[in-house]
Amino acid sequence: MTRVFISFDYDNDRELRDTLVGQAKQQDSPFSIADSSLKEPLAEKWRDVVRNRIRAVDLVIVICGKHTDKASGVAAELSITREEGKPYFLLSGHPNEICQKPGMALKTDKIYVWSWKNLARLIAGER
Repeated sequence: MTRVFISFDYDNDRELRDTLVGQAKQQDSPFSIADSSLKEPLAEKWRDVVRNRIRAVDLVIVICGKHTDKASGVAAELSITREEGKPYFLLSGHPNEICQKPGMALKTDKIYVWSWKNLARLIAGER
């Protein structure tokens, strides 16, 4: 089972995190949630805690919402993810709204539609 860290805009998208956590609990889920974003100041201790949490997972899912581009924590988590060489993908949190990539996202990072089929495919490494 793939262990996942969820990166999300803590101030605006907690309900999206809760939805993904619920999907991970389904019996046929190919992933489990190991950890997720913290609501703490972006200090060195915060970075160390997040780095250790990201090191302990197989994959990082970045949930993108309307204000993700302004979420400094998500940008920092994505930066740490890349520094640690962990695979990641961006997931659209709102199907009928424009979702923003986080700061630190690459131009080549695609935001994927959030569906059960896509989740299974993306978690299996099909990008």
